[in-house]
Amino acid sequence: MAPRAGVHYPGTYAAMRAWFPDDDACLDYLDWLRWPAGFRCPSCGCTTCWELSRGERRCTGCRRRASRTAGTIFQDTRTPLTVWFAAAWYLMTQKNGISALGLKRVLGLGSYQTAWAMLHRYRTAMVRSGRERLNGDVEVDESFFGGLKPGKRGRGAAGKVLVAIAIEQRLPKGFGRARMQVIPDAASVTLREFLLANVEPGALVISDGLNAYPTACGEHYRHKPFNVRASGLPAHVPLPGVHRVASLAKRWLLGTHQGAVEAGHAQAYFNEFCFRFNRRQSRARGMLFYRLMQLAVDAPPVTYRQLVVNSKPKRRPPIAPKGPRSQPGSLALPDAGRPWRQVASPE
Repeated sequence: MAPRAGVHYPGTYAAMRAWFPDDDACLDYLDWLRWPAGFRCPSCGCTTCWELSRGERRCTGCRRRASRTAGTIFQDTRTPLTVWFAAAWYLMTQKNGISALGLKRVLGLGSYQTAWAMLHRYRTAMVRSGRERLNGDVEVDESFFGGLKPGKRGRGAAGKVLVAIAIEQRLPKGFGRARMQVIPDAASVTLREFLLANVEPGALVISDGLNAYPTACGEHYRHKPFNVRASGLPAHVPLPGVHRVASLAKRWLLGTHQGAVEAGHAQAYFNEFCFRFNRRQSRARGMLFYRLMQLAVDAPPVTYRQLVVNSKPKRRPPIAPKGPRSQPGSLALPDAGRPWRQVASPE
């Protein structure tokens, strides 16, 4: 059964606010997504449990406690789940996403760090382990991103990150899924690792004339190089897909995030961009919210220390109060029931 608006996910912002007026409704939705066939203990696999307070359960088999948020990106959070859900909605339903500063302002959060950490935890969940690799005819190229210092352009430029890009060609025209990954260099070993992780063996790899690609493809891939310099054509003519992705990604980073993306966090932003790009034909924005929440309950927890590249902040952060944070007053709405419990969870 395909997911439907108003049944499996809210179709509008007003419906989202009505569906999830408090943390109990949010916990029940996460429970429904995580265990669509009923509870299963993450430790022993037992399917029976005792219901405890505060959304916890005790397994009747191993007698261990199992929280509905344990083992997910929501584990040990002090931020109300209603705020998490609102952040996911804004992140997914806005065409170009939302920055941490914009999220802080629209939700009335107390600190920039809270908004930034929530968005980055969602970005870590956007890459599903064991996802299908690209197949068919795949364009592959590299591009430099970032760099605020003037001077040399392209390879060897200071303050930039090198990103490998791959995208499926859809004949007779159009493009399929895309992958982006920060790489340390364009050596054959590095490119081979990128291809093996993101492109199905046997696919046709279409690249420029870089000498590293024949060795990178090896026996795993069919290779079709194109010498851009000898042809006299602009690079975007023989490789339109990768150049379109690079152009859109750079425009998105400059627009939504004002180009203020540190090199150590660049991969997280590319994960979000590919998540959006690969679902660009989805007509229901609420469907993206639904898919993100599905991934969020399957993704492992990540701490703030793991998110922060530089563990020494530039300024001393304020001391956070103990206990759970309060919900912003703007998110208080009456309960609309739980329509997702009226149907079985779709695939």
